Amino acid sequence: MTEDPHNRLGEGRPDPCEGMPEPEAAAGFPGESDGFQRLWTPHRMVYIGGQDKPKHSGVSECPFCTAPTRSDEQGLIVARGEEVYAVLNLYPYNPGHLLICPYRHVADYTELSESETAELSHFSQKAMTVIRAVSSPDGFNLGMNQGPVAGAGIAAHLHQHIVPRWGGDSNFLPVVAQTKALPQVHADVQAALSKEWNR
Repeated sequence: MTEDPHNRLGEGRPDPCEGMPEPEAAAGFPGESDGFQRLWTPHRMVYIGGQDKPKHSGVSECPFCTAPTRSDEQGLIVARGEEVYAVLNLYPYNPGHLLICPYRHVADYTELSESETAELSHFSQKAMTVIRAVSSPDGFNLGMNQGPVAGAGIAAHLHQHIVPRWGGDSNFLPVVAQTKALPQVHADVQAALSKEWNR
């Protein structure tokens, strides 16, 4: 039996990719299914590019100062207290990722008054209770990034992260594609958490 010279790794055949657009330019490719689901996340470029980030640390550009001036739905606010409030993270690590913020524009945890500290702590506990009731996470990450060097995206206004975690919620996407799959839109999460918070 003679070997077909055209059956060895494409030898002798024209290059099927010749003349095709670069891989990043998807418009030129045929729509043949290959079994993969694509997660198009162009909204992430706003975060990556930093165009929504305040240009200075003052109150006028601070998103944590302006959010409470909007309606709960527009500001993604889940609950309002006397001195602090709970708001959805606009760029969440996981669905239900809340931020507990003082209304007062302070940067450092040591700048909080005793009453602000107490209410922030109470809101953190309540946030965990509410998220558990709504979406049954397996655990949480809680924390504050103090200063840009520590990872604070908006260092000028203190905020406590409440991040729900599920077994297996870490996969290859954030590592290889800088992409996070989020199965719920903000409006649905805000409505569900607000409803449970006010029970």
